[in-house]
Amino acid sequence: MTPLSVYPAQTVAEDPLLVVGALVFVVVVATVWSMVEIVDAYDRGALTVLGEYRKLLEPGLNIVPPFVSRVYTFDMRTQTIDVPSQEAITRDNSPVTADAVVYIRVMDAKRAFLEVDDYERAVSNLAQTTLRAVIGDMELDDTLSRREMINERIRQELDEPTDEWGIRVESVEVREVTPSKGVKGAMEEQTSAERRRRAMILEAQGERRSAVEQAEGDKQSNIIRAQGEKQSQILEAQGDAISTVLRAKSAESMGERAVIEKGMETLADIGQGESTTFVMPQELTSLVGRYGSHLTGSDVESDGQQLESLEFDEETRELIGLDDIAEMLGEIEDVEMDVEAMEQEAQAIQEGEDMPSETGETIDIAETRQETDGDGDSDDD
Repeated sequence: MTPLSVYPAQTVAEDPLLVVGALVFVVVVATVWSMVEIVDAYDRGALTVLGEYRKLLEPGLNIVPPFVSRVYTFDMRTQTIDVPSQEAITRDNSPVTADAVVYIRVMDAKRAFLEVDDYERAVSNLAQTTLRAVIGDMELDDTLSRREMINERIRQELDEPTDEWGIRVESVEVREVTPSKGVKGAMEEQTSAERRRRAMILEAQGERRSAVEQAEGDKQSNIIRAQGEKQSQILEAQGDAISTVLRAKSAESMGERAVIEKGMETLADIGQGESTTFVMPQELTSLVGRYGSHLTGSDVESDGQQLESLEFDEETRELIGLDDIAEMLGEIEDVEMDVEAMEQEAQAIQEGEDMPSETGETIDIAETRQETDGDGDSDDD
């Protein structure tokens, strides 16, 4: 008995149309598959047909000739290329080891496809040789301290040849520059010695500055002390001079006041007598005239203009004794009042009237005259 599954296989094998149809379907699928090319958004595709460059394929769905075309994709984003460590000798014969990173970007996919075989490897090899050349033109200290200059020089050296390949070098960064072990030890000793030297210099400068500041301080102190002594001597001399002048003025003022007081005493004695004659010293009259002219304002005119009186300050008033003169004038007024009383008393004596005494008792004029005459007689005797 024959299985049922053998009949369809035998039927298909015996029917050539089914075979041809299957072959055509396979060919159509393969053709469609080879005709469709999908390019990513960050890529560009270089299309070749039978080995001939045709065009660049843009991102998206692209239809290409089937079976005879090839597409080479290029990443248009910034790419990073590591530069292996390179041993180089600086201009001052110091061996160092350096490595770097290069950042590149494909600007023209057609030129990158047609002008260079493998642009990444080409840029890496060119960066290695350029790094060794740049370090060889510099001294060791510059390679360790001037990284930015090294980066810029390498970028400039790579920029010109890579432009022909449609590649732009965006940046170059030297990651590490390492001297040899012997150079490191020498550098450490040099750094230590340099720091010790700087410390000694700073210490010496500090001591010198301290000495200078101290000397300057002593100088300023001496100057200030000398100026103080000089000012003290000047003030002392001025004080002595002022004291001498004040003593002289005081003596002069006291002399005038003594004369005035003596004159006032004389006036008082005259006022107690029987005579009505009143005599004033010349010094007092002149002083009183000046004082009255100063107080009332002078009315003397010179050339048609009235003289202006001036006020005395407190020191001048005290020196010339203006306040005492005012008191003296008050006493003079009192004396004038006593003179009037004396005149009345004299008239009463002439008329023979009795005068009351200061104690309230009545004085007999006749008895007073007799006593006076008796005294005179006794004196004559």
